Formats: sequence, structure tokens, C-alpha cells
Amino acid sequence: MLWDSFDERVIDQDNRKETAAVAAFLAQFGLAYEAPLDYTVAFYQGEQIVATGSLAGKVLRNIAVAADIQGEGLTAAVVSNLVGEAGRRGIYHYFLYTRPGSAAKFAGLAFREIARAEPYVALLEGGLGSVDDFCRGVQQEIARLPAGRRAALVVNCNPFTLGHEALIARAAAENDSVIVFVVSEDRSLFPFAVRRRLVREGTAHLANVAVVSGGDYIISAATFPAYFTRGEEAVTAQTRLDATLFAARLAPPLGITARYVGEEPYCTVTAAYNRALGEILPRHGVAVKVVARAMTGGEIISASAVRAMIRREDWAGIKAMVPETTYAYLRSAAAGPVLAGIRKSEARH
Repeated sequence: MLWDSFDERVIDQDNRKETAAVAAFLAQFGLAYEAPLDYTVAFYQGEQIVATGSLAGKVLRNIAVAADIQGEGLTAAVVSNLVGEAGRRGIYHYFLYTRPGSAAKFAGLAFREIARAEPYVALLEGGLGSVDDFCRGVQQEIARLPAGRRAALVVNCNPFTLGHEALIARAAAENDSVIVFVVSEDRSLFPFAVRRRLVREGTAHLANVAVVSGGDYIISAATFPAYFTRGEEAVTAQTRLDATLFAARLAPPLGITARYVGEEPYCTVTAAYNRALGEILPRHGVAVKVVARAMTGGEIISASAVRAMIRREDWAGIKAMVPETTYAYLRSAAAGPVLAGIRKSEARH
């Protein structure tokens, strides 16, 4: 590669001219330059962008090289720059999105493909740590669970309600053991540590249930950014990617043969996710059990309803929708900052 013919520049995220140029370059490849991004690098030939890539948390994304100079090492240069920046930020395990047809070329750059959703996207990982390491960690956490039929649930629990409790209890009654994965992405109004604690407290009476973190592999910024955004094709791609990753890479080593989900009459993203699970998981020997939502006083129990009640100080209504453990937390001084955040927000998640 003729290094002296290319100029490597870090893009100023606040400079509209620079970001517009990157966006225009990416558009040629069907890629969108969208926030949130932590860092973007571009390689220029003169004043023309010929390659670029961005870092968003642990995810390397928007890696593109002009067609007429592919094969000159610019893909490796972009990846090397992004990995170096990730290391400077203390990130040593990272993920990369690419088109399925381009996945093979990243294998030579020390990335391992872990799932794909044709024809949209392939997900690869690199650095320290792996999906196999994640499964080994979960296996240690669930070692106390009995052998036999094992089900799983993935929950956000923002906060934990009697609806969540009923769904988990049903899975526990119909299976020998249950793993509850709590979405660890901290984009909800209730922080992950609080959500996991409330799920554990609310299911403590179910001896065959283990509550663990979903980590980087279940509805995270790495595997499912569309869970917190919108866009029809993005939702299709990410729901199928997340479902495939769960079915092919998590369920087999963890002995999961069924996954329980609640009916979703309101959120289109969650409804699409349920459809993807129903289509993909059975192909891998994992049954999908869709359970009607629990109700109280003629109203569906939901975390969003609880948050709406918090905003209007309807504590009687809240008490009818949450376990005693959740209610005790909500009435404690520790919940003050969380409640204040809810009152200022109309966010769904």
C-alpha cells in the first residue's frame, strides 16, 4: 500500500461539513452515518474520502473502502485504527457488523463470525473474550439448577412487575429449570443493577430459577441496537440476528430447549422480535412458548403502565401491578433518583 498517498484523519463529530462528507461516502454502500458514534476515522486521497470506519461503544461499524482501491490494505488500516482507539478507551473485546458477503475478509483480521441474518448483516467479534467464554460463565452461575428440561426468558423489567413474575413462574412450573437473562444494556430508566436485583428478589421463591446478565450477547448494543431505535429493515435484521445468535450459540451449550415470551400487543419492535423467535428458534430445536399477558382490574400488567402511574403518583395502582419486593424498592429513598428520572421522561424503555 502506498501510505504516503493517503491522509488519515479523525472526524470531528461536531463539524457538519466533515460528517456530511462521511455520510455521503457511506451512502454509496447503503450504510448510514447515524448517532450515537464515539469516534470516526477517514482516509483521504486529496480531499476525497476513500475509506472510513466508526466506533460506537464496543461496536466497529460503517467500515467502507472505495471500490477502485480495494485490495490495497485500507480495510486493515481502518480496522487497526478503530481497534487501537478501542484499546485507548479500555475496550479489549469488540464486535463488528458487515454485509454477509464481506464477512470472510475480516477473518484474516482476527475476527470470528458468531451469527448472521441473511441478506442483511453478519456479526463478528474480536479481541479478548468470546461467546464461548460467556456461556462458560453462565454455566458456572446456573450450576445449582436441576438437570432436565430447561427453559429461558429474556427480560428487561423496567421495573419488575407481577406480569414478569407470572411468566417466569409458569416457565418454572412447566420445566425442570429456568434461566432468566436480564438485558444488561443501561438504556432503561431503571439501571441494570436495580433491574437484576428486583428480578432476583421477585423470583427468590422459585428454587429452580437462576437470574443472570444478558451481557453482550442478548439484546445489547452489540447484537440488537434496533431494540432501542426504529426502522423497519433495521428491526428485521436485528431481531433475526439476535434470535439466530441465541438459538445457535447460546441455547445448545446451556441446554435450553424452550423460550418463553409474553404476548406483545403494543410495541412493534418487541412484536417483531417475537415473530423472529417463533420462526428461527424451532429450527434449532428450541420451542417458543407465547403466554398471554397477566392482567389486574381489567388492565394488562406492564412496566410502561407502572412508569405512567409513577408519573401521576398512583401508588395504589402501582401496588396492584408489582410484587412486594418491587414496591418496597419504589417506596425507598434509594429509588429517589430513578423516580425523578421517570417523571422527567416519556421514554418507552
